[in-house]
Amino acid sequence: QVSLVESGGGLVQSGGSLRLSCTVSEGTSRTYAMAWFRQTPGKEREGVACIKPPGGETNYAPSVKGRFTISRDKTAGSVFLQMNMVNPEDTAIYYCATGVDCNSWKQWGYWGQGTQVTVSS
Repeated sequence: QVSLVESGGGLVQSGGSLRLSCTVSEGTSRTYAMAWFRQTPGKEREGVACIKPPGGETNYAPSVKGRFTISRDKTAGSVFLQMNMVNPEDTAIYYCATGVDCNSWKQWGYWGQGTQVTVSS
């Protein structure tokens, strides 16, 4: 059983920065694409950023491109999301996921439990 644990969420002011981390219990992140998704009440979960192994090719949702950066610690199997210039529309629960198609955002692997990000105006 693969487990993913997100951390780094919290309250941040609009225009500020936040860094999310996702720790994976085994080496799944080294073989499968990993992604960050987010969800707000009443809305569907949406893909935010995705990273493919082995070269680290990335894909971003248009709403975060240029502001968010996904990266991977190849040794430890961790995945990160650097969030810059955040705005209130970025407020959501952020989830880490394995086994993602970075083009279609379809996901077949495992989910973390999520971490809350709240951006104040």
